[in-house]
Amino acid sequence: MLTHIKAAKCIGIEAVEVTVEVDIDNGVGIHLVGMADVAVKESLLRTTTALISSGYRIPGRKIVINLAPADMKKNGSGYDLPIAVGIIAASAQAEFPEPESYLIMGELGLDGSLRYIPGGLVYAELASRDGLKGIILPEASAAEAAEIDGLTVYGAHTLAEAVEILRSPGSADALKVGRSPEPGGSAQKKAAVDFSEIIGQESAKRGMEIAAAGAHNIIMIGPPGSGKTSLAKALAGILPPMSRSEALLTGRIYSVAGKHRGATDRERPFRAPHCSASLAAMIGGGSGSSITPGEVSLACNGVLFLDEFGQIPHTVTEALRGPMEDRKVVISRMRSKVEFPASFMLVAASNPCPCGWYGEGDRCSCSPYQRASYLSRLSGPIMDRMDIQVRVRPVPSEEILRRGRAEASGAIAARVLEARQMQKRRFATEEIETNSEMSTAQIRRFCRLDGACSALLGEILEKQQLSMRAYFRIIKVARSIADLAGSADIRQEHILEAASFRLLDRVEFL
Repeated sequence: MLTHIKAAKCIGIEAVEVTVEVDIDNGVGIHLVGMADVAVKESLLRTTTALISSGYRIPGRKIVINLAPADMKKNGSGYDLPIAVGIIAASAQAEFPEPESYLIMGELGLDGSLRYIPGGLVYAELASRDGLKGIILPEASAAEAAEIDGLTVYGAHTLAEAVEILRSPGSADALKVGRSPEPGGSAQKKAAVDFSEIIGQESAKRGMEIAAAGAHNIIMIGPPGSGKTSLAKALAGILPPMSRSEALLTGRIYSVAGKHRGATDRERPFRAPHCSASLAAMIGGGSGSSITPGEVSLACNGVLFLDEFGQIPHTVTEALRGPMEDRKVVISRMRSKVEFPASFMLVAASNPCPCGWYGEGDRCSCSPYQRASYLSRLSGPIMDRMDIQVRVRPVPSEEILRRGRAEASGAIAARVLEARQMQKRRFATEEIETNSEMSTAQIRRFCRLDGACSALLGEILEKQQLSMRAYFRIIKVARSIADLAGSADIRQEHILEAASFRLLDRVEFL
C-alpha cells in the first residue's frame, strides 16, 4: 500500500514541500531514497525503535521510503515523524481520513516522545500558503507555528498523540496550540543600562538618540573605560518596539536557526558577538544544504554591536559591507544558494590606537606607525557606511564626583518613537520604514533642500572632501535630526549637526 505524507524543508527562511512516500510490498528490508543526508538516514533505526516502543509493529516486508523531490538534498531530524506516520498508514495499523491535509514534522526519541525541531514558524507559513487544514509538530515547535493566523496547529508530545490527531482531528482539541497574547503596552523590556546612569558623554548620547531615531549605523571611538559599551547597551532601551511584520520576519530567522522567538515578542534583538567571531559565525554559513543564519541576520530589525572593532579580522569587517548596503546576505555554495535578511543597525566601538589613549594628552605610548596601522582598520569603505561617527572622551573627575542625574531613557525613547512614527507616515507607500533605508531616488523625493541648505552642504563637501556616499548619508542623518525636532523640512542647523558626526573624515583626527 502506497501512502503520501506532507513534510517540508527550510531553504533560507522559506520552506518548500517535501512528500514522504511509503510503500510496503513483498520482499525484505527498509530502504530510504531521495537524497537524504546522514541525519535522515539515521532516522530509520530511531523511527523503528520509537514505533515498537509506542506499541506498533514493523512489517516483515520490503518498506521503501522516498523523500520527494528526489533531486533536492534533505537534512535534519524532522523527517522522523512523517516517516513513522507513513509506515503506520501503509501497513494499515491505523486509518487516517485525510493524512495529506496536514503538514507533519518532528524528531522522535527512542521511547516515542517528540523533540523540538527548528523551523516551526516557517513550516506553518508553508502550510497556510498551501491551504492545508493544519500542521502537526512537537509541542515546543508548535508554539512558534501558532503565530500564523488561520491555521490549526497541533502540538504533540508523543508519536501516539500525533497518530490520534490524524485519526480523529475533532477529538484532539486539547492538543491545539493557540497564539500567544500580544504584549501589553508599547514599551520594551528594561535595558541593562539606563541613560540616566551614564555620567557625561552628552555628545555620544545625542548621537545614539539620532541613530535610534533613523536606524543609522554608528561608531564610537574613545579610550578604555570611557563608557562606549554602556552607551551601546543603553541604546536597546530607547529603540521602539517592532511592528508585527518586523517581529514575524525576525521570528522566522530565529526559528530556522533553532532559537525560539515568537512573533509577539516585540523587543528588538541585540546581538553582541565577540571580536574573535569567525566569518561564518558573523555572515552565516554551513556545509551543503545545512546553511544557517549568522549574527548579521540574527540582528535583523535590531542592533549588531561590535566591540573592539579594530581587533576584528579584516576579512570579517570587509564582509559586512554587502549586508550594510543591501540589507541582506547571500550565501552561495556549489549546489545551493541561500538568502537571509540582514537589516540591522551596526553599533561599533573602538579604541583610537593599540594602547587606547591617542588624543588624550601625552598618555599614548604608540608610535606613529602603530597608530596609522590601527586607524587604517577604521577607515575606507566600512567607515564611509557609518552614518554617525562619535568621539567619546574620558569623563572629567569633577563631573564624576558631582554625579548629576542625566535624562532618563524613557524620555529619550518617547522622542525616538515620535520620530519613527513620522517616518512611518512618510514612507507609508514605500517598502521601507526608516530614514537610513532611503535610496537615492527617495532621498531626492523626501529630503529636498532649499538653496541655503544646498550651498552649506556643498561647502562642507568641498572642505572635508567627502565621498558621494557620505554626502547622501549626511542628508539621511539630517532628516532624522529634523524628525526629532518635529520639523517637516531640513534646515541648516540640521545639516551642520549631521556633518559634525563625520569624525573620521576630518584630517585633524588622523
